[in-house]
Amino acid sequence: MIKSFIVLLALFAPTAAAAHVTVSPSEAPANSYAKLSFRVSHGCQGSPTVRLRLQIPEGVTAVKPQVHPLWKINTTMRPLAQPYQSHGKTITETVNEVIWSEGSLPDNLMDEFHVSVKLPDQAGQVLAFPVVQECQQGIYRWIQVAKPGEDPDSLAEPAPLLKLTPSHGHHH
Repeated sequence: MIKSFIVLLALFAPTAAAAHVTVSPSEAPANSYAKLSFRVSHGCQGSPTVRLRLQIPEGVTAVKPQVHPLWKINTTMRPLAQPYQSHGKTITETVNEVIWSEGSLPDNLMDEFHVSVKLPDQAGQVLAFPVVQECQQGIYRWIQVAKPGEDPDSLAEPAPLLKLTPSHGHHH
């Protein structure tokens, strides 16, 4: 009896993949500035998270990571297809990837990593923000995006998704 109860518990226990990296909010107005929070709710099968790499999708600009006192923050850049003007300067490149490293997030704790971004003016578009979570032992690549007709809940390591809603006037 006890053995079957333990098996039943194991069947209904959440799996590591069920608790993936998520973005909040999950929707934001197109052509607006938004603060995005990426939540890491576990490590890699008991091992602490020691590095997080967030890839910025095409069209997202003005990327500013928020200071995280327990982590070192680095960015890599890429050239913009269309330079733009901002505060009297011509902007020719944008952040390609934000990397948080040299920290340690134990498996039994959660944390959030924040960035401020300017979103593209494409209401209805869904942006994928691929995240690679590196642990002392192990790695998760939260990079999968459902193909048309595919159930997103069937993905083992889904990328965090942000849906762009119609904008309502000027956002800054």
